[in-house]
Amino acid sequence: MTKSATASEAKTATKTGGKTSRTRLDDETAQQQILSAADRLFYERGVQAVGMDAIRDAAGVSLKRLYQLFPSKEHLIEAYLRHRDALWQSMLDEHVDARTDPRERILAVFDFLRDWSSQPDYRGCAFIRTFNELRATSPHIAEMATHHKDGFRAELVELAREAGADAPEQLADQLILLSEGAITRCAMAGSSAPATRAREAAAAILDATLN
Repeated sequence: MTKSATASEAKTATKTGGKTSRTRLDDETAQQQILSAADRLFYERGVQAVGMDAIRDAAGVSLKRLYQLFPSKEHLIEAYLRHRDALWQSMLDEHVDARTDPRERILAVFDFLRDWSSQPDYRGCAFIRTFNELRATSPHIAEMATHHKDGFRAELVELAREAGADAPEQLADQLILLSEGAITRCAMAGSSAPATRAREAAAAILDATLN
């Protein structure tokens, strides 16, 4: 079977009256397969290193079908970042919402970073990496990455405010520097230990700033 007619595109094939009938994947299923492949490859290798041919092969769809669903690579990168944003928010909320004490809710952010960076496929922050790769050539993609980081800062400001900080934005800025440093160091070290150290530093800051 040629690449333009892959096994997934011809999911079922039955002969009726000497003719072969094929049932194509519905658009939703095909989109999910493409996005899953793009998410894995983009996160593992970087967005510039992965071509649409590689995504086609990994997703098991034809190149024509791929471009029907995602008219350009930039469209697919946008979908990838939206997926990563939703995944990040879900994991972060799961950790933070499990706590009721305002101080512990802040520290839960670093528990999340520790658990995330312990995953075997951890490669650091998809948004920082994509921003660095495309900021000069794709302002819209760079803006999406910046928006994600602004959203994280806004959440830290709210957590600091809930904890009674006199200067919640200043505290949030301190916490985000610890968080971003931990994300990068964990990726470079191949260890979650920097996230643990960042939590300890965050706890010291909270002890010094919260009443």
